[in-house]
Amino acid sequence: MDRFAGQVAIVTGAGGGLGRAHALALAERGVKIIVNDLGDGSTSVVAEIAALGGEAVASDADITDVAAVQAMVDDAVERWGRVDIVINNAGILRDKTFAKMELADFRKVIDVHLMGSVHCTQAVWPHMVAQGYGRILMTTSASGIYGNFGQANYGAAKSALVGLTNVLAIEGERRGIRVNALAPTAATQMTDGLIPEEAAAKLGPETIAPGAVFLVSPDAPNGVILGAGAGVFAVSRMLEARPVFLPEDERTAETIAARWDEIADMSDPHPLGSAFDQTNLYVELSGRANADTLS
Repeated sequence: MDRFAGQVAIVTGAGGGLGRAHALALAERGVKIIVNDLGDGSTSVVAEIAALGGEAVASDADITDVAAVQAMVDDAVERWGRVDIVINNAGILRDKTFAKMELADFRKVIDVHLMGSVHCTQAVWPHMVAQGYGRILMTTSASGIYGNFGQANYGAAKSALVGLTNVLAIEGERRGIRVNALAPTAATQMTDGLIPEEAAAKLGPETIAPGAVFLVSPDAPNGVILGAGAGVFAVSRMLEARPVFLPEDERTAETIAARWDEIADMSDPHPLGSAFDQTNLYVELSGRANADTLS
């Protein structure tokens, strides 16, 4: 974990909260930081990093603006010659029940969380491909993985980031690019008033930053979702139950209902590496079942 020296990172939403904690933790390891935030916090975080003996530059680029993001990345490359790490952390909340939610608020949350991450990642991707190395961290949420009342927009965006992580982890692997997702449970300005005070005291951003640092390190895994909060860390995975083949004459909704306990049995689950792994498995099981029937 001492091989960060000389690396360059862009951390979005780094003017406070989780982003600030991530930026400071990386700076302590010698990483040069673009501290991105729309507010004034980025300047103070740059000063904090300078006080640590690190090097950082503030950026007020709006991550929903493609041109502004490209200019931010170009500045990093011109200044330091490379970008090794991107932590897509910036986010907003516009919570309401789905029935009462304005479409403008739905789109805004998608634009910031999902498209902002897409813009930043796409802008650095060619540089990472050219240098044969890159670490990208998406910030997902339990709201996207498991759901949460009143957060249809936020949950949809965060779940989409899991899908983006899964695909880019596959596409980037042979290029030396590893892509992971962090699912933090933190007490920050964005969650102020939403978490009880006693719990919030245990959920400081600094309890989560070590997970972010590991996921963008040279030793990082690939395609992982890491839950983090209060010093607790746990990997989340999408798993599938053991597949159940239905012969053609039994493929009815009634048969599925009758065998639902078997189809939904997660006592022996298995992971899948890609969508085609699932397709190939289903075709293989279907062929095997038909062969057994004919034999």
